[in-house]
Amino acid sequence: MRWELVIKMISLANLANVFKKKTLQIISMMISVIIISLFLYSCQSPSINESTDSILEKDSKISLINEPITPIPLKLELDENKVKLGELLFHDRQLSGDDMISCASCHKLNHGGVDLLPKSEGINNRIGEVNSPTVFNSGFNFKQFWDGRADTLEEQIEGPINSEIEMGSSWPLIVRKLSSSPEYILSFRQLYSDGITKENIKDAIATFERSLYTPNSRFDFFLRGDKNAITEEEKEGYNRFKNYGCITCHQGVNVGGNLFQTFGLFGNYFKDRGNITRADFGRYNVTGKEEDRYLFKVPSLRNIVLTSPYFHDANAKTLEEAIAIMGKYQLGRNLSSEDIDLIIKFLKTLTGNYQDNPL
Repeated sequence: MRWELVIKMISLANLANVFKKKTLQIISMMISVIIISLFLYSCQSPSINESTDSILEKDSKISLINEPITPIPLKLELDENKVKLGELLFHDRQLSGDDMISCASCHKLNHGGVDLLPKSEGINNRIGEVNSPTVFNSGFNFKQFWDGRADTLEEQIEGPINSEIEMGSSWPLIVRKLSSSPEYILSFRQLYSDGITKENIKDAIATFERSLYTPNSRFDFFLRGDKNAITEEEKEGYNRFKNYGCITCHQGVNVGGNLFQTFGLFGNYFKDRGNITRADFGRYNVTGKEEDRYLFKVPSLRNIVLTSPYFHDANAKTLEEAIAIMGKYQLGRNLSSEDIDLIIKFLKTLTGNYQDNPL
């Protein structure tokens, strides 16, 4: 079963928000059952997009159990010299207008790829509009940003660089700064025939970001056939995660990150929360289409225990809060404390390794 077909089926759930609540519940639950059935009885490994397909095929010799979640590849083929250059740039504060902010300022690799703040602090102490998502495994996302306004990591880099509340810089300024460094001049010349340019800087950073994948979580070992990699309680948490419908949006190699979904399928989350801002409009800010209001990219659940607070608005400070909110507004369920505890036990098994070290 190809992801494209599955995603088209999941997208039907977005159309359901124009119906009354009772009809919505019936439609969404039917779609959940159909999708889970397709996953469980599919004979082919699912994939996110063409680039990920080729990567996953290299894992084909490994025995995988048939689940809607697939393990992160053990190895990605990347230009190691570009990765090293991109890592330098990722941590270089010269990319900001005041030489005080780097990509790593908001995406700390020693803190799950986030800064653990509700909203990040940018240039001149300005506060951003949304919670910063993790940079780990971002190369597997089908879109970038909560509202999906960037199709690629290269395109995503344009956002913070040019934002007045994030890095507040410009490409002419950055190229000029980097061109004053003999080390950068040499590194770029060795990799790019035209040296230091905007496109080459973005290419190097994006290549480094693609190297930030976290394989070998305990759940990945389970997916590769090790039945003892997770406990019975963790297995029960995963079963409830599937049976209650969480799997409808959180599946694939990134356990999310491959489709859009409306925040508030079974209730008006934003009205109940109050203080609605422009950032809450989600994808509507990109397309201007009314049906995209409150529509967001579903986040990855990889390493989720390390990336609090949760949601674009950082409204959930803990996983317990986040799961309860998801149960109420996305599934139409009041999850019990036992349900939440078991699902958290499962989510903890999704924490992986970076460069062979546990996150």
